[in-house]
Amino acid sequence: MQLVDYLDKGAQLGADRPCLTMGARDWPYAEVQRFSHQVGRALAASGVAPGQQVAVLSSNDAAAFACVFGISRAAAVWCPVNPRNGVDENRQVLQAFDCVALLFHSHYADMVQAMRGQLPQLRTLVCIDRALDFAPALADWLSDVDSSPFHAPPAGELVMLPGTGGTTGQPKGVMLSGRNLEAMSALTLMGYPFAGRPTYLALAPLTHAAGVLCLPIMALGGRIVILPSPDLGEFLAQIEQRQVTHTFLPPTLIYMLLQHPQLAHTRLDSLQCFWYGAAPMAPAKLQEALQRIGPVMAQLFGQTEAPMMISMLPPAEHFHADGSVAVERLATAGRPGPLVQVAIMDAQGHLLPDGETGEIVVRGSLVMMGYYKNPEATAEAGRHGWHHTGDIGRLSEDGYLSIVDRAKDMIISGGFNVYSAEVEQALMQHPAVQDCAVVGLPDDKWGERVVAVLQPLPGQTPAPHEVQAFVKARLGSVKTPKQVLLWPDLPRSKVGKVLKKEVRAALLAAAADQALR
Repeated sequence: MQLVDYLDKGAQLGADRPCLTMGARDWPYAEVQRFSHQVGRALAASGVAPGQQVAVLSSNDAAAFACVFGISRAAAVWCPVNPRNGVDENRQVLQAFDCVALLFHSHYADMVQAMRGQLPQLRTLVCIDRALDFAPALADWLSDVDSSPFHAPPAGELVMLPGTGGTTGQPKGVMLSGRNLEAMSALTLMGYPFAGRPTYLALAPLTHAAGVLCLPIMALGGRIVILPSPDLGEFLAQIEQRQVTHTFLPPTLIYMLLQHPQLAHTRLDSLQCFWYGAAPMAPAKLQEALQRIGPVMAQLFGQTEAPMMISMLPPAEHFHADGSVAVERLATAGRPGPLVQVAIMDAQGHLLPDGETGEIVVRGSLVMMGYYKNPEATAEAGRHGWHHTGDIGRLSEDGYLSIVDRAKDMIISGGFNVYSAEVEQALMQHPAVQDCAVVGLPDDKWGERVVAVLQPLPGQTPAPHEVQAFVKARLGSVKTPKQVLLWPDLPRSKVGKVLKKEVRAALLAAAADQALR
């Protein structure tokens, strides 16, 4: 399936039913279809050929998301650009991914103005919401374009080219095929509850997980309610007002939601499935969510290279048959999806038995085609015939996958492997901690020392020595942080992940500054 096939499937189920909703405006499926025909024709007329990359740079916006299906009509490749990136990184993305057209929101006009002079291959610039000196408004660009059916013949399997690789270095483009996203959609629909016509609430960025989760929703003719800004009060209001059935948030935002005063006063009984993922969720917080949000929490584990559904923990599997909470499963990432092969591999390429720890490797039609114009990175990620996730984990005898840590985040202290995620899970059980990050810093005695940076709950100031004793009682002395710091907030990515690289860099800079005094 092409991306636009999900839109067309939804339209078959009800052309007059709402497809996209933002604020007071509903876009019925038929209107989004007409719009996509126009965008596809306009792109083709501007010289965009099938198989070429078209970028979209916008925060959550209904028109920007609808453009994705016009890109697909032109048989072009959707390149979602993260608006929170800096100018240099997004310029590198547009250049490295050979983007020939850019559709952007005026909020990012200064960024586009700064980039465009260095991107000669970027022949088409269109501003989604208003006219600019250097780019026409989308409405004007489409004003004389025919809205009759248009669909260019596909030039290949590639349909989406998101970026990955962190905030420094050369960006890597993940080549996702129609088959990859079809596998993801199939896994979603077979693994999680869907009763009736769904209503999906998108607060998390549509450039990331929240965007591709729209595809299975559209396949059922569902409505996508788009929140343009991450307002948790409005998020709760929309769940009640729109009778939302499905939504997704990263754990950091769920922690903030559990602290929101409006949560206790909001009706949530319409929810069937509240996905969480993109980072580990503290089991203690998850238990609280099951109690206060309801028995609808649903974990997913994936990555850009194998989108969303490597393993799944649907709502029912958070509980035993007798209705009690399955506490032993809450720290896992669920079980591998039925269309995915998952194994644990050692550094020599040997598959390990259940219970042993190694790198999580994956294969199947969920896995990307490779990295764009980067055969070395593609070969490295696919060595020994499996896709290497970069996550360290283990499989239990009953098939549940536990993610111990990112390989790059493992700390070697005193000759022992310390998994930062394990220490973070212990810290998150502390009643005064809202969020945390654990990193390793150079140490003359230990090689690396374990350092914890805590974001306390409002009004709380836990004493470092008391926090150390709390962790020591649970994990022992080797894994106990040698240093505990309190910060009012932690640096986060657009999808809510705590940026440990930035935490570590700030700590190293502070140590260097102190050494110079």
